[in-house]
Amino acid sequence: MSLIYMGTPDFAVEPLKALKKAGFNILLVVTQPDRKKGRGKKLSPPPVKETAIELGLPFYQPDKIKTPEAVAKLKALNPDFIIVAAYGQILSKEILQIPEKAPINIHASILPKYRGASPVQHTILNMDKKTGITTMFMDEGLDTGDILHISEVVTDKNETAESLHKKLSLMGAENIVFTLKNFHKITRKPQDNEQATYAPLLKKNDGALNWASASAKIHAKIRALNPWPGAFTIYNGQKLKIFDIETTEIKSEKNPGTVVKAAGSELVIATDDYDIKIKRLQAPGKKQMDVSAFLNGFKIEQGAAFT
Repeated sequence: MSLIYMGTPDFAVEPLKALKKAGFNILLVVTQPDRKKGRGKKLSPPPVKETAIELGLPFYQPDKIKTPEAVAKLKALNPDFIIVAAYGQILSKEILQIPEKAPINIHASILPKYRGASPVQHTILNMDKKTGITTMFMDEGLDTGDILHISEVVTDKNETAESLHKKLSLMGAENIVFTLKNFHKITRKPQDNEQATYAPLLKKNDGALNWASASAKIHAKIRALNPWPGAFTIYNGQKLKIFDIETTEIKSEKNPGTVVKAAGSELVIATDDYDIKIKRLQAPGKKQMDVSAFLNGFKIEQGAAFT
């Protein structure tokens, strides 16, 4: 069976490796163009391009996949399948009709729950007990295609977006290999649109913390937005990003956002219910650091407020 693989970030790396290892004929890897990253703004290749090079696979990085040139290039390959994993561009109907057998998407949720760009983050934000991977037969809608196969996994109480992405990437690798090997006997299952929920793309401002929330919700938000865009609070006009906290069973009865303690290795903040202890954070222009190192170089006043 031949295929074109379309993906860009780390999430899409393990499925590509698995397809290669399973012996599928990967005609072309399509990924996003190199982007400028970091303080030096140097061009950086996407993880899937690096993997394609490592595996000795041909790759293609069009600025826009819908151009006549790009469509013609894909059509000329006449693949059995097009496999998509977080590619980053919307595919036209013309492209979806190219493969002989099916265009298949690897989606990081149990569809129809969390259609959209940020299913992993919304799984953690909503403190779901389980999530999974869905392979679906792609159509022109937003993750609305027929379900082919679902794999489920229990979420850990300390799961971050980064750790869950890694877990689901490995699950996606197993799922897509299973789906292709069994495609001839899989029955397509239409999604129940009435049960659909959405996980829109997150923006930087979505990281703002509301200390008047319950500590469990604050913990979930910090984990869901780690590493990007990062949960943050404002102290004396400066944005502090928070990457890890510890919940407690202590109620200081202070106003939400009040600095209950800021000394040694403890930075304790009041919430709507239980106090939380900040473990890792980042000041503007600095690297992430543990709370002890942070308090050594950044003055936080007890009784002051995080907003």
